[in-house]
Amino acid sequence: MPHYTSSAEVRLNPDVQAKLSRLADARGSDAEMLAREAIERFVDYDEWFIREVEKGLAQIERGQVLSHKEVGARLEKLLRKHFCA
Repeated sequence: MPHYTSSAEVRLNPDVQAKLSRLADARGSDAEMLAREAIERFVDYDEWFIREVEKGLAQIERGQVLSHKEVGARLEKLLRKHFCA
């Protein structure tokens, strides 16, 4: 188990605490570890999401955009490939 040098206290309402405890028990874990994993996943996802939005905005600034018609054609092609294969 990794050793962490700093800590933070998080206060949860009783319903969330009870759910967290039930999930931890079902996983054979403890609530603190499960909460830490959930926070780490959230932070990683949020960082990824922000990077992807920034990439999209940069593409817009460079004029790399699709028209509504082009988006529809791409989606139709993907759906056809997926459902008609």
